[in-house]
Parts: sequence; C-alpha cells; structure tokens
Amino acid sequence: MLTMTVSYVDRATLAVLAPSVTKALDISESAYGWLTSAFSIAYLFATPLSGWWIGRAGARRGLLASVLVWSGIAAMHALVPGFGVLFALRIMLGIAEGPSFPGATQTMYRVLGPADRSRGFGMLFTGSSIGSMIAPPLAGLLFGLAGWRTAFLATAAIGLVWIPIWLVVTGGRAAAQLDGVTHERPRERPAFGVIARHPMMIRAFVSILAIAPAVNVFAAWGSKYLVRRFDIHQEDVGHYLWVPPLCLDVGALLFGDLVARTGRPRALYVVAALMTMTLGLLPFVETPWQAMAVLGVTVGGGGAVYTITTADMLGRMPPEAVSVAGGLIVTAQSIALIVANPLVGRAVDYYGNYDGVAIVVGLWVLPGTLLWLLWRPSTLT
Repeated sequence: MLTMTVSYVDRATLAVLAPSVTKALDISESAYGWLTSAFSIAYLFATPLSGWWIGRAGARRGLLASVLVWSGIAAMHALVPGFGVLFALRIMLGIAEGPSFPGATQTMYRVLGPADRSRGFGMLFTGSSIGSMIAPPLAGLLFGLAGWRTAFLATAAIGLVWIPIWLVVTGGRAAAQLDGVTHERPRERPAFGVIARHPMMIRAFVSILAIAPAVNVFAAWGSKYLVRRFDIHQEDVGHYLWVPPLCLDVGALLFGDLVARTGRPRALYVVAALMTMTLGLLPFVETPWQAMAVLGVTVGGGGAVYTITTADMLGRMPPEAVSVAGGLIVTAQSIALIVANPLVGRAVDYYGNYDGVAIVVGLWVLPGTLLWLLWRPSTLT
C-alpha cells in the first residue's frame, strides 16, 4: 500500500503544480495534455513488461530497485529548462514506476487468502489515493515556501523514507514468500499472449478503459480546473484536491468489503458505475466545494469499480499469471489516459472551460461497464 502511496505522490506532483510550471515554462494547455500522456505512454509499455519481470525477480527486490530509480527521476524534475526535457522525464518516470502496481498486486495475492483478496485490493487502491491526497497540500505548501522546483525535490525524497520500512517488513520468511521461494511443486507459467488474449482479461480491460478517464482526468487537470474556473491561487489548490482521493479510498475499501461480505459483485458494480457517471454534473456546480463533492462521488465509484474488476479478474487467474495480469490491468488505464489527456487540452484551449469534457467523460463510462456486466467468460486455468 505504501509503495503505491510513494508512486502517486511522485507522479501527481506535476499535476498539482501544473498552473505554475506551465506558466514558467510557457507550455500551452494542449502541450500539457501531451505531458500528462507522456507518463501514460511509458507506463503502457513498461507495466506489462514489469509484470513479467516482477514474476521472476520477486516483489521484494523488484520494488526496491524500482522506487530507488523513480525517486531519482522525480527529483530531476526540479532541473527542467523547458517542455522537451520535462516530456523526457515524464517518459522516464513512467518506465521506472512500471513495476509498482504489478509488484504490489503480487504482494497482495501472495500474503492473503482468496476470501480476503477483495479487501486487500481495496487497501491497495487506498495507497494510490493516500498519495493523491498527500501531494496537493504538500506540494502547495512547498510551493508557497520555496517555489515549484524545491517542491519537486522534497516530494521525491518520500521514497527514501519508504525504503527502510520495506526492507524491515519484508525480511525473514516474508522475503521467501514474496520472491517466489516456496516448497510447492512449480507450475508452468501461462504464456503472456495467452493471458492477454483471454476473454476474461479483455473483459476486465474494457471495464478499466471505461472508468479510467472519469477517475483520472481530473487528477491530472484538477489544479488547472480550480485555477481557471474559480480563480484559486496555486498554493491554495491543496485545500480542495485532497477530497476526491479520500473518496476513492472510501469507495475502494467499502465496496471491497461489501463484495467479501455479500458475494454480490455485479449488483455493487452497477451502483459504482452509476456513481462514476455523476461527473457529468460538474458543469452545474457553483462553488469549489460543490465541485469537490461531484468529483468525490465520481472517483469513489471509480475506486469501487477498480476493486471489483481487479478482484474478479485475478480471482480467476492461476497464481503464476497474477503479476502479468495486474500489469495488463494498468495498461488499460494508460491507453485511456494517452487518448484522453491531449483531447482535454485541445478542448480547453478551444472552448476555454471543462464543461464539455466532464459531460463526455461521464457518458463514456456507460458502454464499457454494460459490456462487463453482460459478458461472463470462463476462468483461465
């Protein structure tokens, strides 16, 4: 969980500081859209390959190496002179963070029994939202004290705090458990192509593709939205942007627990998808707190969909396929954001507001979630 927290602090700091960074470096809204997609482009390719690598290197060693590398790259954001270098660093950060979700997924799968995994995956997504909650007030405070370059340096240092914690809690017997050293008879690992093409994997892929823009677009654009729509100062955006990640926490944990208690994932999935579609109400808000309420319901439903989809898909996977499948889940999110963020930038440059974006992205949820509900493929064995 804390691995995902560190990951999201480092990737979210640019989004929080975006109004000041883009102004200082003379970057347009459309160009900023490509900056946000740069991370997703790299993440798209890095995560499935990282899942394959984590499956062989083990989560303990793999995550340690990954956090060391991406923390250094995150710190280098403080030195950027312009768009080109910043774009390259976002690509590098996306590659370095590739092992984060597959490694965390493999950890949850190996330390928890089948009955507890939906709760475990809810907790895993909580780590992501904790990072998203920490980044806005922390980066805003650091910006007010010393500017955006120092804010990048200070937030990157959080990874150095994580390293000794990880080494301590994964020592001893846990090291063998996480790095794949067991006394069980080894089973043949399903081929990457078999996992990627299986209807069950495609079904999960479609669900995440449908929900990811609603959950993540305003994570990238929330700071700019508040500045443009409500004339909020850069150092004050953190007063508001902690709300949606907190709601993602609540949605992921609550629905993960409800699935475990009731055994009714489909009914709960319907409720979660409808919550996510409330993003379309954003044009009708009149205050920043009303906007946060709408975004909170949206991402709370999205966190629930992520949890239900992930638990359902991985529960049908053999243990040897879990890290690869977890990487492919993130691939769907990356594809959605690669496409969505440049389109958001162009729309805002053209129309001067986010109203049309909110309505279109809210409606986008419907077809993919309906397909997930109607399609019930067999288990991968």
